[in-house]
Amino acid sequence: MPKKLLLLPPLFASSTLRAPRARPAARPAMNAARTGYRVFSANSTAACTELAKRITERLGAELGKSVVYQETNGETRVEIKESVRGQDIFIIQTIPRDVNTAVMELLIMAYALKTACARNIIGVIPYFPYSKQSKMRKRGSIVCKLLASMLAKAGLTHIITMDLHQKEIQGFFSFPVDNLRASPFLLQYIQEEIPNYRNAVIVAKSPDAAKRAQSYAERLRLGLAVIHGEAQCTELDMDDGRHSPPMVKNATVHPGLELPLMMAKEKPPITVVGDVGGRIAIIVDDIIDDVESFVAAAEILKERGAYKIYVMATHGILSAEAPRLIEESSIDEVVVTNTVPHEVQKLQCPKIKTVDISLILSEAIRRIHNGESMAYLFRNITVDD
Repeated sequence: MPKKLLLLPPLFASSTLRAPRARPAARPAMNAARTGYRVFSANSTAACTELAKRITERLGAELGKSVVYQETNGETRVEIKESVRGQDIFIIQTIPRDVNTAVMELLIMAYALKTACARNIIGVIPYFPYSKQSKMRKRGSIVCKLLASMLAKAGLTHIITMDLHQKEIQGFFSFPVDNLRASPFLLQYIQEEIPNYRNAVIVAKSPDAAKRAQSYAERLRLGLAVIHGEAQCTELDMDDGRHSPPMVKNATVHPGLELPLMMAKEKPPITVVGDVGGRIAIIVDDIIDDVESFVAAAEILKERGAYKIYVMATHGILSAEAPRLIEESSIDEVVVTNTVPHEVQKLQCPKIKTVDISLILSEAIRRIHNGESMAYLFRNITVDD
C-alpha cells in the first residue's frame, strides 16, 4: 500500500513529528459581533448627573469615567478616563441654566470620544437647546440648524431627545433623531395623583397649544378649553424676516404694480372657549420657562370658575423669578419631568412636582445598542402628539 503523506502547514514542517498543539481560539473580526457600550455624563455637577445615574441604575451599568471642568480662563476641558475603542457610547447631557457651557461640554466630549475611536456616539439630550430658535426672525438666523450641524461635525451619529418644540427640527439633522414623548408619564400622573380628575378639563393657554391639549383630552376622555386673545404676542405673530429690506418712505413703485395690503392683526378680548366653571383646569404645554403667560391664564380660569388649576409641561426650565411667581399665583401645582435639572426651583416653590422619565430613556438606550426596533416606545403616538 502506498504510504500516506502527512501534510503540515509550511511554517511548521519538520523532520520530527510532534503531537499537534492546541490551536488558540480564533479572534473575532473587528466589529463583527455586537460591541459593548458605555454611558457618560457630559456634565460633572451633581444636579446634572442625577438623571444619568438614574438611567445607568436601570440599565445595570456603571457611569463612564470622565472629568469635565472649566479652566480658570473659562475654557471647557474634557478628559476620558477609560478606553472606548469600538464601543457604542451614549452621552447624557441635561441642560442647566448655562446653556452655552452645556453645549460646549457636549461638543468637546463627542469629539474626544470620536478621536478615541468610539464606534458610535449617541447623544441623549432630553431637552434640546435652542429649539425655540428654529424659525427665521427678522435678520436673525435659525440657530437650531447651526447646532445640529455642529453636533454632526463633532462626531455624533444619533440623538435621543424628548418633545422637540417643533417636530420639524428633526429635518435639520443628517443622522437619525428619536423624538420620544413624555405624555404617557404625564397622563399617568393625572390619573393617579389628581383626585377626581374625571371632573377636569384640559386647557390650552393659546390656540398654538390646542393640538397638544386636544391629544390629552381625547386620551383622558375629558373636555377641552382654549384661551384666546392673549395680550402678549405669540411666536406666530413675530416677524419672520420677509419684511427685509424694510419699506422706505416715498419709495418709487413700478407703475401698475399694486399689491394688496395685508391687514394688521388685532386680538379680541381674552375669552375662554369652553366651560371651566366648577371644574379642575389642567393647562398642558411642552415648555414652561417664563411663567407670566401661565400665571395670566390661571387668573382667567379662576375668574371663569375653575376651583383648582394644574400646569403640566415636559421641560421645566423655570427661569428668572418663575418659582416666586408660581408660589404667589393661583396655580395649585406645576408638574414637569426631570429632562432639565430644577432642584433649586423646587426648594424655592413647593408647588413644583417632578415626574421621572429615566425609564423610557434607558429603554431607548438598550434598544438602540441591541439593534431592536424603537416602535414599542411610540405606541399609539400620532403626528399631533
